[in-house]
Amino acid sequence: MSRFRILPITALAALAITATLHAQSPVPASQGRGRGRGPVDTLVSPEVHPDHTVTFRLRAPQANDVTLTGDWMATLETSTGGTTKMTKDASGIWSFTSPPLEPTVHLYFFTVDGVNIADPVNPDVKLRVRTSGSLVEVPGDPIPVWQLQEVPRGSVDLNWHHSRAYDDYHEFAVYLPPGYYKSNARYPVLYLVHGAGDIATSWTNPGATNVILDNLIAQKKAVPMIVVMPFNGGNNPAAGRGQGGGRGAGPSPFDEYLTKELMPLIDSTYRTLPGRKNRAMAGLSAGGGATYNVGLKHTELFSQFGFLSAAGVNGEFATKYPEFADAKNAAAKLDLIWIGVGQQDPLKAGSQAFDEALTGLKIKHTFLTREGGHVWPVWRWALSEFAPLLFRKS
Repeated sequence: MSRFRILPITALAALAITATLHAQSPVPASQGRGRGRGPVDTLVSPEVHPDHTVTFRLRAPQANDVTLTGDWMATLETSTGGTTKMTKDASGIWSFTSPPLEPTVHLYFFTVDGVNIADPVNPDVKLRVRTSGSLVEVPGDPIPVWQLQEVPRGSVDLNWHHSRAYDDYHEFAVYLPPGYYKSNARYPVLYLVHGAGDIATSWTNPGATNVILDNLIAQKKAVPMIVVMPFNGGNNPAAGRGQGGGRGAGPSPFDEYLTKELMPLIDSTYRTLPGRKNRAMAGLSAGGGATYNVGLKHTELFSQFGFLSAAGVNGEFATKYPEFADAKNAAAKLDLIWIGVGQQDPLKAGSQAFDEALTGLKIKHTFLTREGGHVWPVWRWALSEFAPLLFRKS
């Protein structure tokens, strides 16, 4: 297994993508050149204003039509974001200023004459399996729990190892709480799974998992814990051995990978606490589906579960897991079930049906909603609500 450590994770890996996009937009010679880097565009985009509005700009003098897609425009019809026209000035710069945005991360991209691109002058990029978008962080006052504060910081390991289940090399990220390397303490573990199309670093950039946990731990609102963020390999278009663990559409190696490969590797590499009471599993979207299809199947390994805008959950819980139809048996095996989803998310109906099914079975759980679609601001909020409930002694 190979590994390196970073604190916190950023989008430095996207610099090559950004350089390519720079080449697509001619820059006036008067703007100079960086040393050995070619033309440098001094255009500012995005520009966050004190009133939380954001101006987006793109230099594309030859373009005929440019639009901006942003996740803050989410509706039931377009739960991952809407699109708006941009305006071109005499110098060939297209621009658009948003309404005031929530203090959190927002995903956006441009469409130039039908071609989607990330923002060429913004190095903060969200990498995905096939496509990438740009990120803008709108600061808040007071500082929200998902933004950097003056607190002790943990670290994030990036790891690679060969997976027998997928027959390829898999990446996974591991958050280690502040003080991990200065003590001999052992920690409980949350296995946190990303959504379809995402990668192993999605839960740290743009999910800010490390920032959220650092802040919650410093505020004594969360128990210090290790967070393992695996790559759900079925999202890899090159993989040919079945689908990912999320939606359950076909045979999945994720169960075998998680329980027989990754978990033993984590326990042998990091100082983890043993036993199901010290393990939790959660995920967003397809990762929530993996938690439903794989995690709940293994209550000998996990005792606490989180479903964040989860795909594949519905009212047929008792049919899928008849052993939990008995409330007493369910209470003995399910220490925590937490469900959260955005009001404008089309997956909300499944989450509501899941909530109603658990209520009918008298299984203790939490169901929360907030404004938003199938977007990262909702999942940051969800993690910040879910994490403080984990590993509390009853």
